[in-house]
Amino acid sequence: MVKKKKGRSVKKNPNVNLESEELTQAPHSFIIQRGLGHGHIVELTRDFRKLMEPFTAKSLQEHKKNTIKDFVSVAGLLHVTHLCIFSQTEVGMYFKVGRLPKGPTLTFKVQNFSLAKDVVSSLKKQLVVEKAFKRSPLIVLNSFNSDTAHMKLMASMFQNMFPKINLTNVDLNNIRRCVLLNYNPATDLIDFRHYVIKIVPVGVSKGVKKVIQGKIPDLSKCNDISEFFTRAAILSESEMEDDPNSHITVNQKLVSRGNVEQGQSAIKLTELGPRMTLQLMKVEDGLLDGIVLYHHHIHKSEEEKLEIQKKRDSKRKLKEKRKQVQEANKKRKEAEREESKQKSLKGMPKSTVDKDSVEERDDDVQYYREEVGAEPDKDLFLDNNQTKNDVSKVLRKFKKKKNENFCKNKEDKFERNKQKFGVKRTTQFKQNKSRVRNRLVGKTFNKKSNVKRKSK
Repeated sequence: MVKKKKGRSVKKNPNVNLESEELTQAPHSFIIQRGLGHGHIVELTRDFRKLMEPFTAKSLQEHKKNTIKDFVSVAGLLHVTHLCIFSQTEVGMYFKVGRLPKGPTLTFKVQNFSLAKDVVSSLKKQLVVEKAFKRSPLIVLNSFNSDTAHMKLMASMFQNMFPKINLTNVDLNNIRRCVLLNYNPATDLIDFRHYVIKIVPVGVSKGVKKVIQGKIPDLSKCNDISEFFTRAAILSESEMEDDPNSHITVNQKLVSRGNVEQGQSAIKLTELGPRMTLQLMKVEDGLLDGIVLYHHHIHKSEEEKLEIQKKRDSKRKLKEKRKQVQEANKKRKEAEREESKQKSLKGMPKSTVDKDSVEERDDDVQYYREEVGAEPDKDLFLDNNQTKNDVSKVLRKFKKKKNENFCKNKEDKFERNKQKFGVKRTTQFKQNKSRVRNRLVGKTFNKKSNVKRKSK
């Protein structure tokens, strides 16, 4: 018995439902670059992609031919919720954050910035942990407590760019980085910083801390290991105890050495970069388009806003009307094309053609009888089908006769040459012909035809 071939099953398909619910619900982002491509904008875009890991397209390939519509069209399939654009103009550099698919959009002017490599190289003790980028950073907002609408919108936009944290069941081992946004009301500027978080035990000497963390101690200046633990002069001013405000009580068991559950620890931040200073310039209702809800330089009255809204509504209605006319024309042309196609396929009916040919033949026979006074020959008046068949028969006979005459003429020519020159002469002629051909292509004669040298 032949086994039945298994069909495709959605339940058994390994490519379906591979992503967890936590991953699909997390906010994803596209970070792209537009405008002039010179300067450090490419490196800044790459550093910001590194900051937004892991929920971002790290190796996103973008070309000059790509438009914003191309990224928006694939955003839904990839669960992308935010679009970040770095643009360079002759005036300066701008940073835009848009909520997909329909906005709003916030436009910031980058007053100054520092790349990640510059920030890390300026530190005395550099700390870059690659494992920290496997989890999204913690967002911290400072001084975003204004009651204005654009400040609330800006705070909610930055918060929604990163996954939410449930304080009841959060794992502290997963929080390895943080992004700090500090708003200065006096200058109206936002300081953007990126840090890596390190938790160290408190109340332990430097020697004990090194041994606990698994570092090899340097005993070259000590006579005994006890001297290494008790020597207070080893501590420098930069390695003294931190501010008591940074001390916390750890309620969970941490992976890092030296930190005990329900024990005192200190939080240390090491900057990773990039570093930016932003200023909010504009807030738009749509995605890179729509009603301007806030502008830093231009302030319009209510009458001007109503007039702008009327113009937008008229343009939108005109666009919809043109689209409807275009759709109607498209349907009409498709119907006309289908109708002409059916007419061409249908053609003229066969029955009418046969009737007309028979009537014409009967008229010709009757006319011959009246004029001549006798019956016409059988093959004098033929139908269209009969004439075609007769012509094809004649052509076949002509081709056959032509082939027979060609073969007969060839045989007669050979017989005439045979009688005139004989069989030996004809074969000798063929041999001479082949030798001449060999000489032309550079081959030697047959050994029998070589000329002997005369004897002296």
